Formats: sequence, C-alpha cells, structure tokens
Amino acid sequence: MAPARGAGGSVRAIIDDEKAFRRGTRIPLAEQGAEALLERMLRGGTTSLRTHVDIDDVTRLDHLAQILDLRARWADRLQIQIVAFPQSGILGCPPVVDDLDAALRMGADLVGGLDPVGIDGNRDGHLDIVFALAERHGRGIDIHLHDGGAAGLDTIAAIAARTAAAGLGGQVTISHAFALAEADDRELGRIAEALNRAGVAILSSVPGGARCPPIPRLRALGVAVCFGTDNVRDCWNPTTVTGMIARAQLAAYRFDLRSDADLAALLTPITAVPARVLDLGPGTVAPGARADLIAFAAGDVPQVIVERQEPVLVVARGAVAVDRRGAIGDPPP
Repeated sequence: MAPARGAGGSVRAIIDDEKAFRRGTRIPLAEQGAEALLERMLRGGTTSLRTHVDIDDVTRLDHLAQILDLRARWADRLQIQIVAFPQSGILGCPPVVDDLDAALRMGADLVGGLDPVGIDGNRDGHLDIVFALAERHGRGIDIHLHDGGAAGLDTIAAIAARTAAAGLGGQVTISHAFALAEADDRELGRIAEALNRAGVAILSSVPGGARCPPIPRLRALGVAVCFGTDNVRDCWNPTTVTGMIARAQLAAYRFDLRSDADLAALLTPITAVPARVLDLGPGTVAPGARADLIAFAAGDVPQVIVERQEPVLVVARGAVAVDRRGAIGDPPP
C-alpha cells in the first residue's frame, strides 16, 4: 500500500507521491494483494469488473503485462476488462502515447483519459489523442474526470459531442464527473440530454462531501449511471469498500433514500447498467446469458441493501464459486 496523503492533497500531488512510491519498489502485483483482492471481490458477489492499469513513464507496460496474466488465470471465475490508463497525463508525459497504443495492441480493452484540463492543461489536445486511439483500435473509452466548475462541465459536453461524432455511443464512460455536483438543474438537464443522445455513461464511487454527482436526479433524467469502487487501501482512498451491495448502501445513505422502491432501484446501477456499459449482456437472469448468479438470504432487495448482506451463493460461468448455505446456527465459513 502506498503512503496516504492528507485530505487536502491535489490530484497532481497524489499522482506525484504515487509515482515516487512506485519508483522505489518493483514488487509484483500478485505480492501486493491482487489475488487476495479478486478473492474478496468474488466472495462479495462480483463476477465481472473493469480495472484501470496505470501506464506512465515509470511503470510503462509492466503492470499491464501482469494484469493480462492475472486476467487469463482468473478467466474461469471473473470477467475482467482492462483500461490502459494514463495516470500521469498524456501531453506532459511523452512516452505515454506510444505506450497506450502498444497497450491496446497487447490486449487492453479500453483507452483511458485523465483530467484533460487539470492535468494536461489542454482539453482538446488530450481528447484528440484518446479518441484517435479508440477509433484506431476499435475500443471504448473510460475518462476519469475530477475537474470541477466550468472546465469540468465543458469537458463533459465535449466528450459527449465527440462520442456522438465518432459513433461511439455505448462505449464511452466518464468516471467521477465531479463537476456535475456543481451544475444547477437547468444545466444538469442540458448535459443529461447530451449524455443520453451520445450514449455516454457516468460511473460514480458515491464519494462523500460535495463532489458526488446528484445520482438520483441524473437517473431521473435518463442518464446511465453505474457504481464502482475507487481504489482499495491506497493513497487515494484508504477506507473504500469493494462489494457493490455496500456501494448501494452508501448511495442510500448519501441521498437519504428511504422507501422500498428507492432502495430496490439501487440494484440497477450495480447490475443491469454496468452490464450494459461493459457490454456483458442484460445483467439479469435470461436465456443465453452468461450463467452468473448471486443469491442472498433475504426476502427482497431492500433487505439486502440495508443489511449490507454478503451473498450466500455465487455462481460464475455456471460453476459454484462461493457457497455459504447451511442450516441456521451453522458457523460462518
């Protein structure tokens, strides 16, 4: 685990600290807990995931090679999508453009982007490269956008416009999108319309504080919103949770959702929407779908969420991966 910074650290400062830490270690990812993390996620009911692999002038393609190997070894249990992610920016880190191109040829599924204004200081220059790589390789895009204010909102609008122009609807995700938390309802409606028209999804880790996009309002406006885990015990967030039921409970708490209908609706951002965003099918039990099934000892979805339950049964690709079923009173496995 990298050393944690104080809450006041900027995105650039945390990236620099993270790079300094990586320069001093060449510990294989498996020894840093990657295998244990996948085990924990599977026990919590995750059978498909998208991961972002840092590519910069320090790691180059080393981490990608390790994650590709990890994906192959876990293919019978987990579907893993890989984003080639320019963690130190693109324009200010010269080797990254060629490395992102190589990463997509090696097997990365998507190309990433990071704060075109806040990190690279050039919205259009950054997006030109990301979209060109996506179109060249026929891949999707996942851009992490921490930029707030007018710069962040303008970038969201630009991504939507470029997605529509490139015909990449359904293949582009904006993660975080903190600027949406600052938009008034009229502006939010305008941006939501652009996102819907272009087919761009918003992925949120449901952060605390004032940065969280207004998820219920976005969903009411028809935006495809899904939840994800942002880092695990690292310098960005040492208190995160990996289970998506826990993430849904965070959303219920964050937005004061109390009715059974509102709680049950939180199932969609952790099942059907991410399945659609990851192009995995309907995200429901259906003929012909991948045989992934998560079962809980509950009478309804709200009970699962408010109790933050662990699944009693996880089936992945038709095989039982986790089985906690047993008579009442049996000790937990």
